[in-house]
Amino acid sequence: MASAVIESSKREGRLHVTLSGDWTLARLPTPIATLEDRLQELTANDAVWDLSAISRIDSVGAILLWRAWGRRWPGSLEALASHRSALERAATIPMDRRSSQRKERFAWVYVLGGLILAAGKNMRDIVALIGQLLLDTGHLFAHPGEFPWREFSANLFKSGAQALPVTALVGFLIGVVLSFLSSLQLKTFGADIYIVNLLGISIIRELGPVIVAVLVAGRSGSAMTAQIGVMRVTQELDALATMGISRSLRLIFPKVLALSLAMPLLVVWCAAAGIIGGMVSANLEMGLSYGYFIDALPKVVPVANVWIGIGKGFFFGMLIALIACHFGLKVRPNTESLSAKTTTAVVTAITVVIIVDAIFALLTRNVGMPGGG
Repeated sequence: MASAVIESSKREGRLHVTLSGDWTLARLPTPIATLEDRLQELTANDAVWDLSAISRIDSVGAILLWRAWGRRWPGSLEALASHRSALERAATIPMDRRSSQRKERFAWVYVLGGLILAAGKNMRDIVALIGQLLLDTGHLFAHPGEFPWREFSANLFKSGAQALPVTALVGFLIGVVLSFLSSLQLKTFGADIYIVNLLGISIIRELGPVIVAVLVAGRSGSAMTAQIGVMRVTQELDALATMGISRSLRLIFPKVLALSLAMPLLVVWCAAAGIIGGMVSANLEMGLSYGYFIDALPKVVPVANVWIGIGKGFFFGMLIALIACHFGLKVRPNTESLSAKTTTAVVTAITVVIIVDAIFALLTRNVGMPGGG
């Protein structure tokens, strides 16, 4: 049977629309919205409708035409008795305009509610994932011989060692830019020596952990999501379950542990590169000697800031790995879902890192500051 066909022509100054083929749900061309838009365009011209060439029409086709006509009969209609009866049945279906208007008026409520429910579901799943990791930790304490050393070392190398060059480069450049821009303002007030305080506190305490977290989320986090997602697409996860191998113990636990341990080290590495970059820029821009900078830094920046930065690195690494693994497990067996979940994992990880950093700032506002705790 032929699919639904629409033909239009001008005759005697009027538009004649001829419908033919099979106007049933199985034969209607997709997307149906495009077909409905075409019908509505023809309706606007007060056309003459000829339905006599239609071979079959069901309730879906009749409702589609009735809606396209604006829920009223056209001025001129030629149709078989069976077609007309189908259209008459479609005309008796009530349309709750108030309900549709209410939905349009409160559309933002539905969208917001959907986002809240999706966030709650993801949070529930991540909590369940954390619980599974705690059970795996207890299992490894009881059976230390089953510790996945090979997987752990591979993830530690990929997430930590291979990230050293890019984190050092970005940290160095951030230190140079921050020192250069700050020196322009400090020289105006004759406060050149306070460049040490500014760089030390900002880079060690805040910029170092956040910059590393963003880089790691985009680099290692996306790789983790993609790796687990590809295993989902290729049914490797199902193969592991068939062989009785725990995916959480072999896939998720090594990633979370490796990134949690690598992140604090990367934070220290990036902060050191940023301090060196700021020191070089301060020397070139303001003539501040390297010896004074190195001597003044531990005096004006309490060591508590270093521990705060290391603590942030640990929590950021754990959160990034958990989010990456969570969305990797949510990948459906198709490539479109793989790309979408990888993007979502990176965006979510960066957003969570910024939120957690703000919480850290509130909780530690009196710790590690000169004159504070």
